[in-house]
Amino acid sequence: MTHLLPAAITPSEQIFSREPGRETAMAKDILGEAGLHFDELNKLRVLDPEVSQQTTELKEECKDFVDKIGQFQKIVGGLLELVDQLAKEAENEKMKAIGARNLLKSIAKQREAQQQQLQALIAEKKMQLERYRVEYEALCKVEAEQNEFIDQFIFQK
Repeated sequence: MTHLLPAAITPSEQIFSREPGRETAMAKDILGEAGLHFDELNKLRVLDPEVSQQTTELKEECKDFVDKIGQFQKIVGGLLELVDQLAKEAENEKMKAIGARNLLKSIAKQREAQQQQLQALIAEKKMQLERYRVEYEALCKVEAEQNEFIDQFIFQK
């Protein structure tokens, strides 16, 4: 491990000139260059503690994002159910309105047909009335003639 030591300090000098914490810092630097790091519990890790912290934060943010997406999907699902229900209700009301309109049209056609029948009946009754009037006038004329004949017969006796 002598190749890791600075060239100016020999192994025997290093033994005698130990400063507390200096070797630990040097070991951390050497391990850091090799891609190994110590965490807050002094456990050896492959990831830099900063990267590990960012990864943990990203993991938490992702979890929050997934939770929010789940809530959003529930809300959208509820909204879609509501819209479907409203669409069905609107379709039912539309069908009722179409049925009512068709019923009104059929009632209007029935009334029109009934009106035509009544007008035809009125025309027929008018014609019958005219016939009866003509017949009445004829009968009145016959009555008058007969009364005149009776009067003449009574005066001749």
